[in-house]
Amino acid sequence: MSLGVRHLTLLGEFKPFGLIAENLDGKPVDNGTDDYDYFLFDPQVVRERDEAGASEASASAFSDRSDHELFIRGNRIIWTTGARVFKRFTLPSPVIKACWCRLGNMAEALLCFLQVDSLTIYNTSGEVVSIPLPCTITSIWSLPFGLLLQQTAYSPTNIPFPSSSPPLFGARDIPRHRREISHSPQHSFGFQGAFDSIFRGDIGSMCSHLILKDPLEEPQLTYIEERGKLNIMKEFDERTIWTSDQIPLMASYNKGKMQHSVWVAEAVSNHEVANANLASAVPADVFPKQFSFHRIWQGKGAQTAACKVFLATDTDAAPIICFLHQEQKKMLAVRLQSVEINNEILFDIKPDMSWSIPAVAAEPVIVTRPRFKVGQLPYSDIFILTPENGLLLYSGKQCLCKYVLPSCLSKSQVSQKLDFPESSSVLHELKIIGLADAVEGRINVIVNNGQMFRCVFRRSPSSLLTDDCISAMAEGLSSSFYRHFLGLLWKDGGSAYLSNADSSISAEWDSFCSIIMQMCTSPHVTSQEFSNSVPHSSWEFLLSSKFHKDYKLKSISGIASGTSPGSSLDLLRFSPRSNSEDIKNLHKSTYTELLMECLDSLHAVYECLKLDILRKRDLEQLAVLLCQIANFLGEDSYLDHYVRDFPGLCKKIGKWTTSFSRKTAPSLFRWLENCLRHGSSFAYIGDLPPLICKDGSSVVSWAQKIVSFYSLLSGAKQIGRKLSSGVYCNIAMGSHCTNEELTVLAMVGEKFGLQQLDLLPSGVSLPLRHALDKCRESPPSDWPAAAYVLLGREDLALSCLACSCKSTELGTQTNVNLISMSTPYMLHLNPVTIPSAVSDTIGLESTKFEDTDSIDGSMTDGMEHIFNSSTHLRYGRDLRLNEVRRLLCSARPVAIQTSSNPSASDQDLQQDSLFCLIYFTQYPSSSDTVRMDNCVTQKLVNEYEPSYPDMRLLNICVVRKDSLFCLIYFTQYPSSSDTVRMDNCVTQKLVNEYEPSYPDMRLLNICVVRKCSSYLVPLDLIVILMLVMEHSTGDSLEFQTNSNLSYSQCTLPYAIAFVPLLVKAQLWNLAQRTTALPIGRGAFTLATIYTLLTEAFTVPKLVLAGRLPAQQNATVNLDPNLRNIPEIKSWPEFHNAVAAGLRLAPLQGKMSRTWIIYNRPEEPNAIHAGLLLALGLHGYLRVLNITDIYQYYNQSLYFHIPAQHPSSYPELEFPTLLQSAALMSVGLLYEGSAHPPTMQILLGEIGRRSGGDNVLEREGYAVSAGFSLGLVALGRGEDALVCMDTMVDRLFHYIGGKEVRNEQSLFSTLSTGDQSRGAAQMMDGTVVNIDVTAPGATIALSLMFLKTESEAIVSKLSIPQTSFELQYVRPDFIMLRVVARNLIMWSRIHPSKDWIQLQIPEIVKNGVKGLGVDASDIDDMEAEALVQAYVNIVAGACISIGLRFAGTKNGDAQELLYEYAIYFLNEIKPVSATKGNTFPKGLSQYIDRATLEICLHLIVLSLSVIMAGSGHLQTFRLLRFLRSRNSADGHANYGSQMAVSLAIGFLFLGGGMRTFSTSNSSVAALLITLYPRLPTGPNDNRCHLQAFRHLYVLAMEARWIQTVDVDTGLPVYAPLEVTTRETEHYAETSFCEVTPCLLPERAILKTIRVCGPRYWPQVIELQPEDALTDKPWWTLRDKDNPFKSGVLYIKRKVGACSYVDDPVGSQSLLSRAMHKVFGLTSSTACEPTTGHESGPGSLTVDQLVSTFSSDPSLIAFAQLCCDPSWDGRQVSLSDVDFQEFCLQVLFECVSKDRPALLQVYLSLYTTVASMADQVSSGPVVFGDSLFISSLKLAMNYTEALLGGRLTTSRGDIVQPKFIGSLRKRVDELLDCDPGLKDDLYNYLNYGRWPTGGSQGEKGSLLLSWYLQWFGVPAPFVMKAAVEKIKPKPKLMSSSLIPFLRLLFPSTHINAIGEMDKFLTS
Repeated sequence: MSLGVRHLTLLGEFKPFGLIAENLDGKPVDNGTDDYDYFLFDPQVVRERDEAGASEASASAFSDRSDHELFIRGNRIIWTTGARVFKRFTLPSPVIKACWCRLGNMAEALLCFLQVDSLTIYNTSGEVVSIPLPCTITSIWSLPFGLLLQQTAYSPTNIPFPSSSPPLFGARDIPRHRREISHSPQHSFGFQGAFDSIFRGDIGSMCSHLILKDPLEEPQLTYIEERGKLNIMKEFDERTIWTSDQIPLMASYNKGKMQHSVWVAEAVSNHEVANANLASAVPADVFPKQFSFHRIWQGKGAQTAACKVFLATDTDAAPIICFLHQEQKKMLAVRLQSVEINNEILFDIKPDMSWSIPAVAAEPVIVTRPRFKVGQLPYSDIFILTPENGLLLYSGKQCLCKYVLPSCLSKSQVSQKLDFPESSSVLHELKIIGLADAVEGRINVIVNNGQMFRCVFRRSPSSLLTDDCISAMAEGLSSSFYRHFLGLLWKDGGSAYLSNADSSISAEWDSFCSIIMQMCTSPHVTSQEFSNSVPHSSWEFLLSSKFHKDYKLKSISGIASGTSPGSSLDLLRFSPRSNSEDIKNLHKSTYTELLMECLDSLHAVYECLKLDILRKRDLEQLAVLLCQIANFLGEDSYLDHYVRDFPGLCKKIGKWTTSFSRKTAPSLFRWLENCLRHGSSFAYIGDLPPLICKDGSSVVSWAQKIVSFYSLLSGAKQIGRKLSSGVYCNIAMGSHCTNEELTVLAMVGEKFGLQQLDLLPSGVSLPLRHALDKCRESPPSDWPAAAYVLLGREDLALSCLACSCKSTELGTQTNVNLISMSTPYMLHLNPVTIPSAVSDTIGLESTKFEDTDSIDGSMTDGMEHIFNSSTHLRYGRDLRLNEVRRLLCSARPVAIQTSSNPSASDQDLQQDSLFCLIYFTQYPSSSDTVRMDNCVTQKLVNEYEPSYPDMRLLNICVVRKDSLFCLIYFTQYPSSSDTVRMDNCVTQKLVNEYEPSYPDMRLLNICVVRKCSSYLVPLDLIVILMLVMEHSTGDSLEFQTNSNLSYSQCTLPYAIAFVPLLVKAQLWNLAQRTTALPIGRGAFTLATIYTLLTEAFTVPKLVLAGRLPAQQNATVNLDPNLRNIPEIKSWPEFHNAVAAGLRLAPLQGKMSRTWIIYNRPEEPNAIHAGLLLALGLHGYLRVLNITDIYQYYNQSLYFHIPAQHPSSYPELEFPTLLQSAALMSVGLLYEGSAHPPTMQILLGEIGRRSGGDNVLEREGYAVSAGFSLGLVALGRGEDALVCMDTMVDRLFHYIGGKEVRNEQSLFSTLSTGDQSRGAAQMMDGTVVNIDVTAPGATIALSLMFLKTESEAIVSKLSIPQTSFELQYVRPDFIMLRVVARNLIMWSRIHPSKDWIQLQIPEIVKNGVKGLGVDASDIDDMEAEALVQAYVNIVAGACISIGLRFAGTKNGDAQELLYEYAIYFLNEIKPVSATKGNTFPKGLSQYIDRATLEICLHLIVLSLSVIMAGSGHLQTFRLLRFLRSRNSADGHANYGSQMAVSLAIGFLFLGGGMRTFSTSNSSVAALLITLYPRLPTGPNDNRCHLQAFRHLYVLAMEARWIQTVDVDTGLPVYAPLEVTTRETEHYAETSFCEVTPCLLPERAILKTIRVCGPRYWPQVIELQPEDALTDKPWWTLRDKDNPFKSGVLYIKRKVGACSYVDDPVGSQSLLSRAMHKVFGLTSSTACEPTTGHESGPGSLTVDQLVSTFSSDPSLIAFAQLCCDPSWDGRQVSLSDVDFQEFCLQVLFECVSKDRPALLQVYLSLYTTVASMADQVSSGPVVFGDSLFISSLKLAMNYTEALLGGRLTTSRGDIVQPKFIGSLRKRVDELLDCDPGLKDDLYNYLNYGRWPTGGSQGEKGSLLLSWYLQWFGVPAPFVMKAAVEKIKPKPKLMSSSLIPFLRLLFPSTHINAIGEMDKFLTS
């Protein structure tokens, strides 16, 4: 057979685009013009592994099919895609070698660059990791599991690398799951220590090859397997020349032995490594997984290494390794064998499985089978350049064709579409000298003048049918037959396959058909060529042996009689037997076998195409070809099969002779029917084409999938990948309990989605839709996301993806498997908006922060982002958040009340306890006497007094002096002094100062002064008033105000400037409140904004100024002479920065190191310190390097604790605050470790003597040490104490216990330097100052024994029981003891009054009660002690309840603490009536107000801790009232304001999306935050470092959950049923919540269920191990987070509205009465014009549907098929029934939420309707009977449901009545034609089909329908039955219906009757 000649398509001359890019850049080339390298690669290389094998390209930069190029010159790299620069890289040193690689299980490809001393790794997004190399690495190579590093033996690192190692490349697309790693961009990781551990003891120097599996791990040693033992690989002479990144193979060359070797890499266990040599040097537990190399082949005799090694594919799809030996001018191919054992693939090479081809150049190309995969490998052909300069294409060893280039290759004639004449590959002027850069079907051809030309092969035909048939031949034919077929396919000739580059689709099909027919008409040539073919395998050698031929000759007659068709007897013409005839018969048998295999292969394609409704045209063309083959072979069964499908073929075939073939044509539909009827185990496997049962067949994979789905649905068993029905199937991971669930998993495993489901015939898709519908309501929770999309549960799919993917990719997730399964149904979905993002702010008027008094309403206060769709959904029109924002705003001047400020709020005006209104007026000069009318006085009283109900009128004083009157209006609190006097000198001063200056003025001024305690304090002089006398109006005056005028601007002749006096103390008090607001704002905005890493960090301004709203918002600044403003603002600025930093919530919880460094100021300041604290509390500082931390902190924590310095260390003085912070840091660092040395150090620090000038903060230092000690031994109890007795005794000694006898031993741990410190300003002496040490020791004990229920410790922490003890113990220490006792006895805390009363000793309880009865017998000091103890005990008990029920929103605890808060508030000042007389009254008489205020605010703080994040309205009203109280008496100081601010922040923690936990660490953090010593001023850190108030962040948990509608992407309301676990205190409980809401703690949470009728149910069940007491809530980094960062995706049912649009559910009822609303009946539809006369308020069908569903298919269907008035169409009477049917179907699908069934209903309905039209002499719509099989499957599905073989939980997906009506209608249609029975009898008797004109065409069509519908057997089958009956006359004389029923069980009873009439007639 002559070789065919093909033309390469020339794309043009090739030059690396990197050169063009360099020229465009205009940069000079340093290293010369030729010193560069490049390689081309396929964009599939850089795709993620999950996407690499997907058929649909993702919308990324790598989705194009153009070649990608990596251009390298020196240290510069240019990555281009086509003619576009994609990325550029610049490295510190020149690149030695480059390759793509995937490390470990990482999904993304990494670009690795080897340099002299380092390895640089880039990922596709630009992140870089640089790894220093301590040894000399000569080259790097890619393997499937990592990067192979080859090092030199004993060579220094500065030896230059040889230039013969250019950058190489290999494709990387092995599909594996991605493994999460955490590394930030632009990190330089030092592995010197890691390498040192490897190379210690020269172990690393003895290893020739290393493997890098992870960029953050050290390279691993490799081993070599020799004689069953593992040794460290020391093959330094084995130079690696090739590796595969798809299968673990390596090729090497040993120059000394002149041999090539092939190695396979295998993973070995630690046990095997431990048995290797040098096991003592390498411990077995050091490396968890190692790799060994095993030599599987070696070839000797090559003096140089192969210049090219690559993988290709043999003709039987076996992989081969090709070695190109250029000096020998040959290519050696080694055949690779693989076997799978226990899911592991083992590779081997047999010595005799190699061959060679003459070649000087060779490249792997993908030409013949581009769609076929050999496991992970593509099917690669070999393109070689022969020594004679010929270009040949090989498929394995078989040469297919010869390729030539065009004769003219000048630039002017090069184009993409040229008609090149045939010419030899040796051109007139140019000579081909090489091949290079092959990428799939593209290659570079190098000619002798140095030019390269990019050429492309035509890889596959444009005709999809032709391509499928060729692929089927490749998969179905034996290897020898396929090689022969390839020779015919690629040979030279008129019908040559793809001989012309521009062949049309029809020409390609005709060419293929001609080749098949040539095989039929040339049997001798075929058999001769086949006999001359050389066997490629041992089996083929046996088949071609003489023994096999002799054996076949002996049985040739049997074979011929069994297989030879009767229709070809005339062609074969057997004659008497002879030896030559036997040989001929053998050839004919072989040729018949070839054609039969072709028929079976193409028949499999035919059956597969039946399952694709879009391939009907291809199916008909293929049927024509198959009829010709079957007719030639005499296969009547096949002929009958095809003619039944396409009755028009009977004209081409005519009558055929009955053959003796017993083979029945496989019928896929028949198998599907039997599977539904009887189950897969009873379905005849012979009905399946053999190719469908073959594993790895791609051309019939469509049919394979359907067969496997039906098999699993019918109960088939799994045996690995193979099912009991004989087919193979991939099943996705996931649990399953039913066959339907297993079927869905199989659909996912085979990537069979909704789009593919719509391509199936309606009847075929029904059982699969049934499986989806049954699993839709409650699928298992461990399924992949694609399975949920397949079910129509995008809510579960997005939740699954949110758990496994990056948060940044959540809105644009492009999982290929997911998209391919859901494309048609997700067009209407919007990207889901991540709640609380900056871009999510809703532009609603109700959420804007505006101030009517401010000039510019827009500002940056750090809370502008708090309003988003989630908060709007939670609070609705409630303005709570607006009020919180107003209360916590510190970025604008605070409003200062004036007498004429009507717009000021009550909270602002009521800050003052006394108002003095001075009203100056001057009457006209003509009046000698002046009277103040009573109405004026009454007007003033009526105007001001009702506005302040808490004030009372004291005096109205009218002072007369000439014509000037001064009206002084006083109001004040009743609790203040009863008389207020205005001194005469003050009045006289005012009169004397103002009257002489303005003799002509009538109106002078209105000014407000404020009373502070008992004296008047003026404010800043800030208001400039301009008074203008208008002479034209006589006595009328105009009063104008302008705050921007200066004295020099008063230029009017009658204008003067006047500056009034204001009270400065008012602004100072307001400024103190402002400085406390950032602490609460930090809690309010906690983690509510996502980091923008491209922007600098901004901190809202802290404004301490005031403004006068009545005077155009004139600004009032603090007087710098009054206070040191910078000193006052230092700590508030710190808190302000902390608040700004706490609001950051980076995506994925990752913060960029670069961003932190970028925001570092040149000089340290309080703002950056606050930012660092916020980032540290969030845990974001872990991204910093050790060097960064050193730059920030200089030394370790202990460096800042001078007491721990060694004696020889120079004495350093650190601020006490810094030491306190260091102590707390030590506690946090060692939290829960119970580290004994650290505990001893901290214990000593509690009692450390004071020294230096820092004694003022000594108590705070001791408290910090106590907290730190408690954290180190947190909850560990006695097991944490090494010397329990000594340590506990010492702590109790610090608290104030009994004296220890040996005090010297007690303090033996103190350092000498500590003892020698001077007492300085505080005389301590030798006795412990318990005023300093008691708080810290008490806190330490409470945390050490937290929740331990230790009675011994509690008994020692006793509450004073006698009067002496009450006088001995400070009251605030009693509060700490109460808190400590309750924290230890954690389980006994109960939110009730009785429990609080139990905390109070009897002496205190009785004493307080006696105060109200008879207080005369009680001493004042004793009464004060009792009351002090009572209020502190109650406050301590309330704090304990707050900590015990933190974040629980416990109703009992809330009511109890709220009641106590009101009680204390009433004791301070009566504000409301209290219920009952359960609390003692009159406490304020015996205790100072400051103590009551502290206790009140501590109780309020505890209340907010309980209700954290809830925004509880009652609690918020209380907090707002406390904030609004004035500070006239000096008690509402900074500490109180800080407590109120923090309480407001807690109540709305994280914008209402965060709450607190009750774990040990959380309780400790809250206790540190709530430490009951409030500061007195902004800089007060004496008792407690203010920075510790922010540690509540460590107790925060994001237990927020909101539901997001997947169809709209917006948060929605949804009812949740929350179930909590059973505990020792209460049983299992279920309650309802409406999202968005906060969930209970993880320890008690059991299940969450989405309930209600509007959304699809969803259940989240937590694992039992989640019930661990101290297990924290899930974070973003937790892969097992069931709540996906607080977002629960839900899907609304079609036919229901959301709760926002339809709160009560009235609108959803319309979907159940749609047909009644529109009344579309026959009578109304007959009048189409009435449709346009509907009123303006009427709805159309599509509008109504759009309110229930956003599915575009439903809306379009409603418009086109259901609405007669749409688009002004005229509805005819014939359309009435169809429209009514469409409306009913639409109602059915909408009400049951099955929109996908619209297609099924319409298909079945229109099919039967078209049949009816065609039977009634209508036009021929169907020329085939394919739809009949689909209808029968629909009937069988309904029968399976009725028979119980299939079950459903939501009712039948298609109404059985509808299916029954269709069956009845078809039966009627096939019984009404009178000529049909005659045609049936002719068919059964003679096999004759109706012919002749249109009637014959119609008759044949009806006959085919009848045969298919009733399952009538073929004529030869009928005759075989008759032959069996003839010997039995009795049967022939009676009815044959029972006998025929037994013979043909699938035939309908109607057809059985007709067959009986035929046989008995």
